[in-house]
Amino acid sequence: MKTIYTRIIQILLFILLFYQSSAAQTVKKESAWQKIAPYFACPDQFKDQYGSYRSPLKFYDGREVKNPADWKRRRTEILGRWNSLMGQWPALIKDQKLEFLDAVRKDGYTQYQVRFSWVPGQKTTGYLLVPDGKGKKPAVITVYYEPETAAGLGRPDFPDRDFAYQLCKRGFVTLSLGTTESTNSKTYSIYYPGIQNASVQPLSMLAYAAANAWNVLAKDHRVDSKRIGIMGHSYGGKWAMFASCLYEKFACAVWSDPGIVFEDSRESINYWEPWYLGYHPQPWRKRGLITKDNPAKGLYPKLVSDGYNLQELHALMAPRPFLVSGGSEDPAKRWIPLNHAEAVNNLLGYRNRVAMTNRPEHTPNPESNEVAYSFLEYFLKK
Repeated sequence: MKTIYTRIIQILLFILLFYQSSAAQTVKKESAWQKIAPYFACPDQFKDQYGSYRSPLKFYDGREVKNPADWKRRRTEILGRWNSLMGQWPALIKDQKLEFLDAVRKDGYTQYQVRFSWVPGQKTTGYLLVPDGKGKKPAVITVYYEPETAAGLGRPDFPDRDFAYQLCKRGFVTLSLGTTESTNSKTYSIYYPGIQNASVQPLSMLAYAAANAWNVLAKDHRVDSKRIGIMGHSYGGKWAMFASCLYEKFACAVWSDPGIVFEDSRESINYWEPWYLGYHPQPWRKRGLITKDNPAKGLYPKLVSDGYNLQELHALMAPRPFLVSGGSEDPAKRWIPLNHAEAVNNLLGYRNRVAMTNRPEHTPNPESNEVAYSFLEYFLKK
C-alpha cells in the first residue's frame, strides 16, 4: 500500500509541477505581449492610408485578390516576378551540417565558431551561441557587416547591436553571420558567380545565403526548426528583410531601420548601390545619392520606373509576423506602406502580425531592443 500511495503522491507532484510550469510560461508570454502590444496599432494619422504604392491585393493584370485562395496565387506571382527581375537563386544547399571550429565556455552559454557553405563554392565563418539547458530551443539568425558585433565580440563604439548575445542570454540559440571579407574590401555583399558577372542581384544573394543558414541551423539537434527567426540592423536590416520575405521558412523577423521602401532622397536607403539592387560590372558608380552626373545603374532604375516597391515583398511575410524597429530611416510614416501588409493579413484572417517602433536616431537603443527581443520571445517561445 505504501508503494501505491508513494506513486500517487509522485503523480500528483508531477501534475502540480506541470501546471506551475505552464502557469509560469503563460505569465512570461503575457508579459512579453504587454511590452509589444502597443506597436501593432497604426497611428490614427496614417490609418487607411496606402499612398501611391501598388496594392499587393491586385494581380499584375489588375484582377483583385478576393480570398485566401486568390492570395496564394498572387503570392506565387509576386515571388516569381521579383525572382525573375533579381535573378533566380541557385539550388539551396540542404545536405550539410555546421563545422565546429572551436568552443568557448562562457557564463550560461557556449560560444562556438562555426563554418558552412552559404553559396556554392564559398564557405563563411560565424558564431553559434547556445544557452545552457536541455531540449530544443528557439533560434534567431543575426546578420551584419561581420559576425563579431552581434555575438558581443565587436567594437565598443557600436553599442546595442549585440543582438545574438542578448538573445542567447534570453534562451535562444543564435547564429551570428556577416560579410567580413567583402566588407573589408568595401564591396559589401555576395556576388554570384563572380563580382564581374553576377547573375543575381547581390541583396537577393544575401537572402539566399541566409536561407542556407536556416537549413544548416535547422539540423542542429538543439534547435526547433519551426521556431527560427532572423534579425538585423541597417545593412543587416535590409538583409534580414529580403531573407525573411523571400524565404518563408523564417518564422518571424525583426528589421532594424533598413529603410523598408525605396526613397531616393535618403542616402542610407541606398538600394540603388551595386551591392544591393543596382548591380553592374565594375568600375562602379561613385557611392552616394543619385544625380544626373552620378545616375543609378542596373536593375534599380527599372524597378522604380516600372512602379515596383518593397511593399510587395512585405506582403510575402503574411501571415508570419514581423517588426520594423524604426529609426531615422523608418519613421512613423512608414505605416503607409505597412498598411498593405496589414490588408493582406486581414484578408487571411490574422491580426497583430505587423508592428513598428520608432526612435529618432538610426542606432538602436536599449528601449527599442527590449521591444524587439520581447517580440521574438512572444512569437518564437512556446
